[in-house]
Amino acid sequence: MRKVVSSGQPTIKEIAKRLNISVSTVSRALHDHHSIGLRTKTRVKELAAELNYERNQTAIYFQQGKTFTIGILLPELSEAFFASAISGIEDTAYSNNYTVLLGQSHDDEAREKQIIQSMKQHRVDGCIVSIGKNTSNYEHFEMLQQARIPVVFFDRIPNLPNMHAVSCNLESGTVQAVDFLLKQGHRVIGMINGPETMVASKERATGYIRALQKHRLKYDPKMIVNADLTAAGTEEAMQYLLSLKRKVTAVVTFNDYVAMDAVQYALKQKLEINKDITFVSYANTPVSGYTAFPPAASVEQFPYEQGQAATNMLLSLLNGEHALNDFQRTVMESQLVIHHR
Repeated sequence: MRKVVSSGQPTIKEIAKRLNISVSTVSRALHDHHSIGLRTKTRVKELAAELNYERNQTAIYFQQGKTFTIGILLPELSEAFFASAISGIEDTAYSNNYTVLLGQSHDDEAREKQIIQSMKQHRVDGCIVSIGKNTSNYEHFEMLQQARIPVVFFDRIPNLPNMHAVSCNLESGTVQAVDFLLKQGHRVIGMINGPETMVASKERATGYIRALQKHRLKYDPKMIVNADLTAAGTEEAMQYLLSLKRKVTAVVTFNDYVAMDAVQYALKQKLEINKDITFVSYANTPVSGYTAFPPAASVEQFPYEQGQAATNMLLSLLNGEHALNDFQRTVMESQLVIHHR
C-alpha cells in the first residue's frame, strides 16, 4: 500500500475526509466501538497508522477530568531511603495506570515551592510529598488543597493538624534503640538529632526521654544535640558531645548517613568503634553494610512499604473512596535491626 504523507499533526478530521466517513465514525472505530463494522475499523486503523496519528491525550484528559499523573516531591533522590520509597510509589502507581512526575527539593524550601507550583501547572491529579528539613511554611501545600489536588505526606511530614500522611513510629523505634544500648551496658548516651522544626526530630527526642524514664534514669538535656544533618554539622555535634564532663559511650544518630559521618569523626579522635563508642541510627539503609563500621543497630523505617501505603492512600482519594477533608493517617511500626552486639 502506498505510504500516505501528511503535513503537520494528523487529526481524525483528516482521516474522516480521506475515507469519506464521519468524524464520529472514525472516533468510534479507533476506540473499537461495537457499532462499527470490522472492515471500517480496519480501514480507519490502517490509515491512522500510515499517517502516524496519535490520539489527543490532552482532550482525553479533559473529558475524563484526570491526567493520571502523580507528582512526587522528595528531599534527595540520591539517598537509598528515598530511592526505595520511589520504587514503592512507582510500582503501585503503574499497576493502577498512573505515571509519576518526580522532583527533589534538596532540602530547599524555595525550590520545594517552585516544584509544587510546576506540578500544579502540569495538572497532576495528586501529590506525594516528603518535606525538606528546613520547610516551615506550608502555604504551597495549602494552595494544592484549595485547587482540590490532594496531597499525601510520608516519612518527613509537616506539623499540621489536618493532613493525609503515612509515617513510621519513630518514638517507639527510638525506645528500642536506647533499650538496646542500655542492655549493652551504656549509661551515658548522646543523641545527634535533626533540626528542631522537624516532626521527626521531636519524635526521636520523645522516644529517647521515654526510654530513659522507663529505666528510671535521669534525662540530661545536654545529651541531645540538634544538628543540620550535614557532615560539618555532625562533626560539630560530635565535638560537643565528646567534650561533656560525663563521658559519652554511645550515640543515637538521626540516620545512617549521620552515623557514618559521626564514625569518621570518632576515628579521627583515635576512638575504637564499638569499644570506646557505639552508634545506633535510623533507616537501616543497605549502604551501611558496605562500610567498615556500620552502626551497631539501625531502626528500620520500611520506605518501600511507606511509599506503597502513601500511593494507595492517594489513589483512594482520587477514586472518591474518601473525601478530601476526611483526613487519613497511617503510622507504621518501626523495627530495630541489630548489626553488632
